[in-house]
Amino acid sequence: MKLVETMDITTSAIGDSLERFQKAISEQGSSFSGYIDRAYVKKWTGDALAHSLKIRTALVLGLQEFLVSRGIVNIDRVSLSPVTDPLCHSVEHVPEIFFQGTSYRTTHSMIYSKMLACINPSIAGVYIDSPNIRLELPSKAPRHKYLIDFSQMDIELKRGEYISEDDYFDRPEATTGTLGRARDAALDFFEDLIIYSVKKILALAAEDLEALGVTLAVPQKPFPRFYKDEQDEHDGAGLEEKLGKKAGVQFFWVLGLLRENYDLVYPYLKRDGSRPAKESIASRNVFNYDLCAAPLYPDGTLGKAYEVLSGGLREWVYDAIVTRLLDNGILRSVPRFDAEGNLLNMAELEGYGPFLAVAHMRDTNGRGLFPQVFGGGLGIERVLFALLHGSRIEDIDQLTCFGKNPDKPLPFLF
Repeated sequence: MKLVETMDITTSAIGDSLERFQKAISEQGSSFSGYIDRAYVKKWTGDALAHSLKIRTALVLGLQEFLVSRGIVNIDRVSLSPVTDPLCHSVEHVPEIFFQGTSYRTTHSMIYSKMLACINPSIAGVYIDSPNIRLELPSKAPRHKYLIDFSQMDIELKRGEYISEDDYFDRPEATTGTLGRARDAALDFFEDLIIYSVKKILALAAEDLEALGVTLAVPQKPFPRFYKDEQDEHDGAGLEEKLGKKAGVQFFWVLGLLRENYDLVYPYLKRDGSRPAKESIASRNVFNYDLCAAPLYPDGTLGKAYEVLSGGLREWVYDAIVTRLLDNGILRSVPRFDAEGNLLNMAELEGYGPFLAVAHMRDTNGRGLFPQVFGGGLGIERVLFALLHGSRIEDIDQLTCFGKNPDKPLPFLF
């Protein structure tokens, strides 16, 4: 009975909000059907969307073909979980859904889920065309690239060289070298992924690119690389656009952005618990990466560059995982386990208890079970906008059927 009552209240609230919206547009001299025609139907029936979706289909096909060819397995999507990506930038409160006595969060991304999926010793890595809900705070300045409900190709793979906890704490020079090779392998993997996907788009949707006033060039390896704090434009304002002009090609990397708790910073935690001050951490000690892309026009010029993939090597040592969560303000207290493996302060961990319980586990040889991985998430709509924006595509909504840009007038009707 309580579940039925909750559903009735929700349905009523939605209906009431739509009634208020219809009244508001009626007072402005428009009918509800007229508004839907202007805001949705004209886009749905236009050729720009049709061309964009054909390019999207070729892109997703290319991504999946490449990943399968590398032995990466597809796993199930996670839309609800006790824990999700906390993100380094401002979003509104993460929606919570109450189901059969338990609260769940809608997922910003599947970051923790895909790392845990790599615990299986028989798989090299995983991928998912995953759902993402990020309630971005509205901005006074128009932001053409954001959606609050979007798709992301989430990818996570095991690193090639094992690093023990003793290596982590006692052999920093050797460990730094191993991690550097792992980062280079990650960039190489994603560059191959992009090259394959670009070729697939050119093979299947070249006419659609032409119709939208853009083209594609198969990129050459290695893509240009820029460490964030080694650039003159190190304040982050317009960094992607400025580095795009410096790169002079469609695809390039920005490396070493200090942000999420799970992106590897090394060296970070020492055996005595000390760690560096945040402001002293250099980009070359942050083992993550952003892939940026820009549109290429038929006259050979490039448009504005946007970030399309974020990823990195992941923290894997339990104490480092906990310390980063504490230092980033995600956890309020250190997890405390009893002798049987129960968490004594589960309620204080804000949904991180199950994840941290796995990170705390060890195998029969005393090694941590948590996998040593790298990965990345490529926004499907974001990469399409980065490659297609120009005279025909000016906003990310134009290449989506049901795009929800937080800076556009509300409500979203579909």
